[in-house]
Amino acid sequence: MLKHPKQRVLLVGGRVIDVASGIDRITDILIENGRMIALGAEARAAAYDTKETVTGCLVLPAFVDLCASLREGEKQHGSIASETKAAIYGGFAHVVLLPNPRLVIDNPAIVAQIQEKAASAGLAKVYPVGALTKGLEGKQPANMHALHKSGCIAVSNVREGMNSDETLLRCLEYAASLALTVFFYPEEPSLANGCAHDGFTASRLGLPSIPAVAETVALAKQLLLVEETGVRAHFGQLSCKSSVELIRIAKAKGLAVTADVAMHQLHLTDAAIDGFNSLAHVRPPLRSETDRLALCAAVQSGVIDAICSHHQPLNAAAKLAPFAATEAGISALETVLPLGLKLVRDGLLTEDVLWRALTVNPARIAGIQAGALATGGGVIVVNPELSWSIAPEQLISHGHNTPFLGMMVQGKVLGVWL
Repeated sequence: MLKHPKQRVLLVGGRVIDVASGIDRITDILIENGRMIALGAEARAAAYDTKETVTGCLVLPAFVDLCASLREGEKQHGSIASETKAAIYGGFAHVVLLPNPRLVIDNPAIVAQIQEKAASAGLAKVYPVGALTKGLEGKQPANMHALHKSGCIAVSNVREGMNSDETLLRCLEYAASLALTVFFYPEEPSLANGCAHDGFTASRLGLPSIPAVAETVALAKQLLLVEETGVRAHFGQLSCKSSVELIRIAKAKGLAVTADVAMHQLHLTDAAIDGFNSLAHVRPPLRSETDRLALCAAVQSGVIDAICSHHQPLNAAAKLAPFAATEAGISALETVLPLGLKLVRDGLLTEDVLWRALTVNPARIAGIQAGALATGGGVIVVNPELSWSIAPEQLISHGHNTPFLGMMVQGKVLGVWL
């Protein structure tokens, strides 16, 4: 999969697509060290080490994922080594890693450990997001200056609650003074004590629910504080129509905000949990068809800037308890590409919007050198017509927990050059 990364390679006859540069044509491309160094006649005239014919395939910048759990320290579920390998197979050469209660990224030593393990694996690059508060406890700001200096691209308290709105305000003022992006995952804890969307399916199954307002109440408050402090903010994993409207208003006001959505939210609704299907247990929960279509429309219009995997690999045991007691999460890195192409075939997204949401936009949000063929962020070759079945034996990730198991899809990454 990772092909001759140090060689100069001529890729012949592919459809070269780079939305950041306005390139979309069938031509030849010369790459070296994960970077396009020549195109067309210039590429054909230059010296190269290897030539590969990629007729019928797409040549794209490697993808950027704004949210993936790599399960380092949780060997039963995965590791940086196993999950960055899955990322490469899915076309992702860049993965943003969020803090969590089992991996509290609140000091430079932890950042260094993550960077060392990712470098040792030698696959996808990993970009840590530091904790907004010490211990993710929501009581006092973390040392954001030290975290930024050590390599954190942003800070976040993820879905962990804050002690008070004043604490959040002071944290945002601190982040703004460092020109540091804050990643938000809006959820009001007092309204989010359930495990499924507050709709017909949860009612029929007798499951405790999480209403959409749990997200929008938190989002509205966070947007007001963002406006007050002028901090640059990214809102991740939006799940409902009302959140789209709030982000649209914020952007119209000129606030420095961006947003993403997980790929599974663009495909599935709460109907997927019928029969207590724990493979569809995810947080935020899968919501209504109205919400799903609104999210798709928001990606197409640009209100939502990026699509993330929200990759959360889990071992089989984590999904075997009664639904409410199972761990939330979907193993997703390897299915983002084919599911995205299905949205294009279904007419919900245009192809250029899909590539923009997976390359240049998330790279810009993360502030990294990637997302375009000339940045040196990696080049991938995709066969958009190759059919395959999503099955455990086809997945590289340590976790096979996906509600798409058994689904026939089209689109596969054939090669990655870094």
